[in-house]
Amino acid sequence: MDSGHWVLSFACDDRQGIVHSVTGAIAQAQGNITELQQFTSDESGRFFMRVQVQSGFDRSVFEHAVAPVVSELAADWALDYVGRRRRTLILASRAGHCLNDLLYRQRIGDLPITVAKIMANHPDLGDLASFYGVPFESHVVLPETKADFEQQVLNAVAEHDIELVVLARYMQILSPRLCEALAGRAINIHHSFLPGFKGANPYRQAHARGVKLIGATAHFVTGDLDEGPIIEQNVQRVDHADTVADMTAMGHELESRTLATAVRLYAEHRVLLDGARTVVFS
Repeated sequence: MDSGHWVLSFACDDRQGIVHSVTGAIAQAQGNITELQQFTSDESGRFFMRVQVQSGFDRSVFEHAVAPVVSELAADWALDYVGRRRRTLILASRAGHCLNDLLYRQRIGDLPITVAKIMANHPDLGDLASFYGVPFESHVVLPETKADFEQQVLNAVAEHDIELVVLARYMQILSPRLCEALAGRAINIHHSFLPGFKGANPYRQAHARGVKLIGATAHFVTGDLDEGPIIEQNVQRVDHADTVADMTAMGHELESRTLATAVRLYAEHRVLLDGARTVVFS
């Protein structure tokens, strides 16, 4: 389905005349630019751009107009129509706050995604998935079954044409093989106490240490645990009067909101990778 409202995002080595070349090609195709954002990284020397264009032309006309320019620039680029729902697979465990938030936002149209499937290593969230009408599978994931489960994840990605994999508090470490297969299209969420408060009950650990600030970080999944390029972060102040339950509730809200924002930014082609960092056109 073509909406007549297109989004072009790309990255290339910086040089003079990039904006002129791209906008000139769009104008020649009689497109009307409705949004344009750009950034040049001094560290990497890369140029990043996101353009929304409204016009009556179809995809082939747009591609014909801009393809020679991005080819000349040797750019990494993507062309899509604005608002298209990205096909998404969610991995989950037992905690349901992030999953519930994503499914609710999808239902009300707040997130441009279509959750094709939920896969979990516990059956606890099956009823929640059923409520939203999303297919759900649970598998026991142990050291001896992990490789088989991860292959089933890859099979689901291929079968459902998955564009984005979201780890909604999926409490398993992905293998390097799966991380590599999903590079640049898998997003994870964690509390920002890592690596200061590792292991179980991070909010209890934080409470015991009297922290004054809690937070959440959404990032791309890489082979380096919780060290992938950051997409979105949020924080909230706490004090001595907040109980463990208070901090857990606040933390869950932060995690849900942060993950949803990261998913939206990705789905709208607003996140571009710049090495270990991201460029986010919000």
